[in-house]
Amino acid sequence: MYFRYGTEETEYLKKKDPKLGEIIERIGHIDREIDPDLFSSVIHQIVGQQISTKAQETIWNRIQEQLGEVNANTVLNAGADKLQSFGISFRKADYILDFAKKVQEGEFDLEAIWEKTDEEVIRELSALRGIGVWTAEMLLLFCMERQNVLSYDDLAIQRGLRMVYHHRKIDKKLFEKYRRRYSPYGSVASLYLWAVSNGAIEGMKDYAPKKKK
Repeated sequence: MYFRYGTEETEYLKKKDPKLGEIIERIGHIDREIDPDLFSSVIHQIVGQQISTKAQETIWNRIQEQLGEVNANTVLNAGADKLQSFGISFRKADYILDFAKKVQEGEFDLEAIWEKTDEEVIRELSALRGIGVWTAEMLLLFCMERQNVLSYDDLAIQRGLRMVYHHRKIDKKLFEKYRRRYSPYGSVASLYLWAVSNGAIEGMKDYAPKKKK
């Protein structure tokens, strides 16, 4: 499954921001995979923290092959040693087991959270061990498909903003200007800023000052 958006969102962004509109025209539609299962998405995000995308994919494939369905029961039955055998650190295994236990015992309600606002979801998810605000925002976008997610803590988003608008630095005040401009379709804007940051358009450069050696 891919994050769902269409001409309503892109036409709105083009009208509100011609520079981003040019980017949208040049790149075209972006397919970004989502996982609508909140439990497995949380585990996937914890696994991927501070490791490469390739390493995350390798470990995640092992988990799925060994556990089959990734849910609270299969995770808790696996235990810390088996989780670590997949390549997960002791700390991450501890976070994963803590989350699974909270879900199994009803302390964290996976169903109820879907009805909450973005701010409430971020607050509840980031209260979990091993989940920060950035991770909660990624879950909002790539699991729950919320439409207005633009993460200040995401370095690639900041890089994309510098590249599109030729800024040397993105501070909180400047970032909020763009967040307001893209609202209510910040998530779609994020997809294009990530694409720019990852080199989707040849010749675009980052205007951040070069670090002194």
